[in-house]
Amino acid sequence: MTDQVTEVSRQNNSGSVEKDRFLISDLCDLLGQYMDQEQVKEVYRAYLFGAQAHEGQLRVSGEPYIYHPIAVARILAQMHMDVKSIVASILHDVLEDTPATRKLIEREFGEDVANLVDGVSKLTHIKFKNKIVQQAENIQKVLLAMAKDIRVIMIKLADRLHNMRTLGALKPEKRRRIAQETLDIYIPIANRLGIFTMRYELEDLVFRAIHPYRYKVLENAVNKASGHRKELIEKVNQALASRLVEMSIDAQIVSRKKHLFSVYNKMRDKNIPFKKVLDVYAFRVLVDSVDDCYRVLGIVHNLFKPIPGRFKDYIAIPKSNGYQSLHISLYGPHGIPMEVQVRTEEMDKFAESGIAAHWLYKSPDETGTIAAHARARDWLTGILEMQQSAGDSLEFLENVKVDLFHDEVYVYTPDGDIMKLPRNATPVDFAYAVHTDIGNHCVAAKLDHSFAPLNTPLYSGQTVEIVTSPGSRPNAAWLNYVVTAKARSNIRNYLKNMQTDEAMSQGRRLLDRCLKPLGMRLDDVKDMNLKAVLKEYGFSHIGELLEDVGMGNRPPSLVVRRLVPERISDGESKEAMEMMSRSALAISGTEGMVVSYGRCCLPIPGDQIVAKLSKGRGIVVHREDCKNLESLEKRKNSDKYIDVQWADDASGEFMCEIKLEIENKLGLLARTATVIADCGADIENVYMEDRDGFSMNIQYLIKVHNRQHLAKIMRRLRHTANVMRISRM
Repeated sequence: MTDQVTEVSRQNNSGSVEKDRFLISDLCDLLGQYMDQEQVKEVYRAYLFGAQAHEGQLRVSGEPYIYHPIAVARILAQMHMDVKSIVASILHDVLEDTPATRKLIEREFGEDVANLVDGVSKLTHIKFKNKIVQQAENIQKVLLAMAKDIRVIMIKLADRLHNMRTLGALKPEKRRRIAQETLDIYIPIANRLGIFTMRYELEDLVFRAIHPYRYKVLENAVNKASGHRKELIEKVNQALASRLVEMSIDAQIVSRKKHLFSVYNKMRDKNIPFKKVLDVYAFRVLVDSVDDCYRVLGIVHNLFKPIPGRFKDYIAIPKSNGYQSLHISLYGPHGIPMEVQVRTEEMDKFAESGIAAHWLYKSPDETGTIAAHARARDWLTGILEMQQSAGDSLEFLENVKVDLFHDEVYVYTPDGDIMKLPRNATPVDFAYAVHTDIGNHCVAAKLDHSFAPLNTPLYSGQTVEIVTSPGSRPNAAWLNYVVTAKARSNIRNYLKNMQTDEAMSQGRRLLDRCLKPLGMRLDDVKDMNLKAVLKEYGFSHIGELLEDVGMGNRPPSLVVRRLVPERISDGESKEAMEMMSRSALAISGTEGMVVSYGRCCLPIPGDQIVAKLSKGRGIVVHREDCKNLESLEKRKNSDKYIDVQWADDASGEFMCEIKLEIENKLGLLARTATVIADCGADIENVYMEDRDGFSMNIQYLIKVHNRQHLAKIMRRLRHTANVMRISRM
């Protein structure tokens, strides 16, 4: 087969479009710089296989499809990826777009290559409800494959980079959709893995696709500023170089221009004009050792005035993706702000290639890349934990997004160990970061040896201590303020399991209640009948049926009719069902996951109540005289309603609303609130309304234990001076 030519269009530093034309032989020459000849031959064999499989297929631009896999392979070859990664990149679309099978690839190129190709391939043969679910499922598949072999995401990132470079052939709507997906998922992953060269190019390509006009205006502004500041760049270079020679420090100085997307984000987030962006131009100083980094820091501070609060030491405390460097913002010549980055050459290699440095600069001395690889593995292990506790692909994807977008705070454990957490993390996030069991049993937290609420945001430098109790469990309210994916997924998973357990228990109670008038319990139902009902409803085991009943999705009386049809004959069915409806279910107030209380009437223990089965919520308890319920006659003939009563040991706190009509006197709100607090009730909300200038209405939403508790509060309020009238809403 003849050599194919691939053409890649991309934006160079000057903003013009450059054309790179290269042959498969050029790719082989590039690979020959770091691979042996047998490996290069294997890549060429993969090319022949891929070209034959894709023969006759064209890209949207009209080019032969094989151009794309060769371009992807070239991107990875520039990172010195291993031979299996290159082979898999050439074959990465074969499973998805051609008749070739996984078994064929495995037979021709081995199991590792087949696994890589399969991990990158989209799910195209499964029908999904909509494109959003399909996208989530595909990304979940790639991330889980990545957790097994990190080379999967390297191939996927290279694939996405070439697609972004050639986005111009697509319709505007599709361009924006692909660019947004790249911004939401692939750029954060590249950042998390420390692959900054790929991340920066993807960001600029996304910026150009989503905001083409803004991109062009900002590009012109940066190029114009570049022309004006050549003299400044030369001055800074000369000053740094001469001082470094004086101090006998062997260093390389590189001036660089900040990429457009970063400039745009800074202008947008801080609402500042282009001329006030501090580090549009920056200088990078590469030295031999960490000691030299800090010596250069002193030199830079002597040469130029530092900007207060703008120094970051990522060498002592690296970023979560392994990035290390000193960042110093200073006032340069003529007071123009600039940034200087100081790092070792090894740190610079890792900053450019991230986790790919594990392949690109692999040697026994590269402890930095080994540590970075270990950090990536830790994150990928977390990905697997998230997948196991997530309910579906959309929830999993949301958890991954939460985990990818974060700035960091550094806090100390009581033993003095440093822990990294995302910005706005709380003690609950810290607890789950230490261990899942500590998070699940967390009851309180100490920040710098003083107790603090669990929703308190953490700040760098704080010492965090978690107080646990064996009997405690996660609270649904924690989901309102936790920010880490691990905490969120573990809380949801725990609550989901707890809800399942409670729903199954409640479902059994409901079915036993309906069977009781027939002199039976659920355990007495014939296996034959139970299996028939499970098959009819599409359940694999009785637990699913019990959960369905407990969650209010299926009336228990209807299920009982199916379970014991022989006991409810036509003649006695009416009497039997009436007996069922007379048997009241006891509500204790502790069934938090499957029993809720109507916000319309706010029932409390002691009230006459009735319950309505609500799909997905289980039992919703109302006061018997609630206006939102149907008439008594309709209720009797409906399977949605069940008779309930308060259990003798009903406990907990229940919402209740009271209304006070008071004289408009100074301090009366404080006095009435104090009376409520003295009676042992919490105030959830207060609403005030002025009536006529002489009197006003106050509505309190409070938590009480039962009617006796409420009566005590109302009695005390009634005897408070200037309270004219009080009633329960």
